[in-house]
Amino acid sequence: MFKFHYRLERSAIGLVAFIILVASIGGFIEIAPLFTIDETVEKAEDMRVFTPLEVAGRNIYIREGCYACHSQMIRTLRDEVDRYGPYSLAVESQYDHPQLWGSKRTGPDLARLGNKYSDSWHTAHLYNPRDLVPQSKMPAYRWLLRDQLRTDDLGNQLAALRAVGVPYTDEQIANAARDAYGQANPDSAEAPGVAERYGEATNIRAFDGNQGPLTDMDALVAYLQMLGTLTDAAFTTETAEAE
Repeated sequence: MFKFHYRLERSAIGLVAFIILVASIGGFIEIAPLFTIDETVEKAEDMRVFTPLEVAGRNIYIREGCYACHSQMIRTLRDEVDRYGPYSLAVESQYDHPQLWGSKRTGPDLARLGNKYSDSWHTAHLYNPRDLVPQSKMPAYRWLLRDQLRTDDLGNQLAALRAVGVPYTDEQIANAARDAYGQANPDSAEAPGVAERYGEATNIRAFDGNQGPLTDMDALVAYLQMLGTLTDAAFTTETAEAE
């Protein structure tokens, strides 16, 4: 084996050809599964897209680095399923750009966080985590409750997501700013349009506890309360496997 290696190193052309061969084999093994991606990714007829407010919240989640400490991927390990719920399916992240899967956790996995805690719990936790979890290492994000959310660019963000495959309609893009306001102001004239365009199961309420101008807290809490609720595919799969 070593003699072959030494002989190969003496031939520049032979070494380059061997490297190309090995790299091609490895590349083929990684790329080949993508040719059958339509067959391997689950189908979910009830899957819905993110609302504009949830898109804004996801951007804040990424901006503040939340993904660095909290994964959104429940693995098929028994202890993870027992703690967090059904393991994550690829279809649940088909509208994520970028995807936030991973196994590095400083805090708990958030894949099925949606509606597990109240909005007031999330608001208090983000404002000062140690008020609720004394041993928490998480920093406080007090400015989220103070900073007003920018909504004038939400239509462009939805259009950009449509360009990469998220099936937003022209109506959803045109009403992005109105829908963001309506989702966090249930008594407003804009609220009914949110349920009409995104489904009756969409969370529509004052996420930061106050109706009126939108805050970054509204958006982030709306996003957190959506996690794991876009489709019931994982729970359907779990039931089918149990049977």
